[in-house]
Amino acid sequence: MTDLDERLRAASRACTTSVIRGTPQTPAESFAELARACAELGIEDWDTYGEGGAVARLEAEVAELLGKPAAVFFPSGVMGQQAALRSWCDRTGSLRVAIPDLSHLLVHEEDGPRLLHGFRFEHLTAGARTPTAADLRALPAGLGAVLVELPLREPGCLLPSWDELVELTEAAHGLDVPLHLDGARLWESQPFYDRPHAEIAGLADSVYVSFYKGLTAAAGAAVAGPADLADELRLWRRRMGGTLFRMAPYAVGALLGLRDHLPRMGDYAAWARALAAELTALGLTVHPEPPHTNTFLVHLAFPAEAVNERLAEFMERTGIRLAGPFRDGAIPGWATTELAVQAAALDHDPGQVAAWWAELLPTTSALLRSS
Repeated sequence: MTDLDERLRAASRACTTSVIRGTPQTPAESFAELARACAELGIEDWDTYGEGGAVARLEAEVAELLGKPAAVFFPSGVMGQQAALRSWCDRTGSLRVAIPDLSHLLVHEEDGPRLLHGFRFEHLTAGARTPTAADLRALPAGLGAVLVELPLREPGCLLPSWDELVELTEAAHGLDVPLHLDGARLWESQPFYDRPHAEIAGLADSVYVSFYKGLTAAAGAAVAGPADLADELRLWRRRMGGTLFRMAPYAVGALLGLRDHLPRMGDYAAWARALAAELTALGLTVHPEPPHTNTFLVHLAFPAEAVNERLAEFMERTGIRLAGPFRDGAIPGWATTELAVQAAALDHDPGQVAAWWAELLPTTSALLRSS
């Protein structure tokens, strides 16, 4: 970690106002909130190895929301998705999985899915675009499963159109290949389609959802699908060490997120679009434009180090957490950061936030100092 990284971290922690997320809670504050939530939600009993209590209530609520017969809680989405794909591949007798080359499973999981389960991944798409029915039909026959990431996070949370998604799922079913939705940000995607969660999830054979991103729980995920698949998922959860003795703290946080944040996802997405328009008017490049969800990328035609120097100075001077650190973009000399709009952003006017962003643009002298 560089000195600038340390400076950015310290400046962020010292901020008293936030645009990108709320003021971080201490463990004691978070635990107190969970205790209050237990009282408000009427959670009185512990789960035991994932049975009963808040976990059972969460699984029932998620299954109903997604229109599936059953849902299974997992401590992480990494575990849940590997279990889902393994279950489908065991049924079909093939370990070949069609998957976008930018999928989380390929980019962020240290080759775990292949090493642990022997999956043979075949690229459904390459690069910053969403898959189509033609992409799936172009792959050799004999797939064990197909995974669609909704939205495709790496290039700015891209979503296919509703018609494209329907055609893709119809193609999978026509090929008799189970389709699994990586819905890590499914809650955030629903306003784009303006359809019930159950209608979106109903296109797929199984769907994974996360509880710690837009819903702000401490951790946790669920996979929803047929009842017999849920039985297999519980077995894989135990095999993979995910059936913890007590999982209530994660489940209560998820229930709280479903109550408090899920109804506001449309507001988060609308605010993100408003800010993106303001940033575009400043001459900044956002992608996608307009954003498909509450999350999008911002690209600046300046080196990341120069922008991060300005970001650290801004946070130190104002106490406002405006954005996360910038990284070097795909184009040399450009900086990129991801913006995820949550409840904290709604306390601010997008025009004012854009004016703060204008202060991040390095001057010629700043660029010369950083070169």
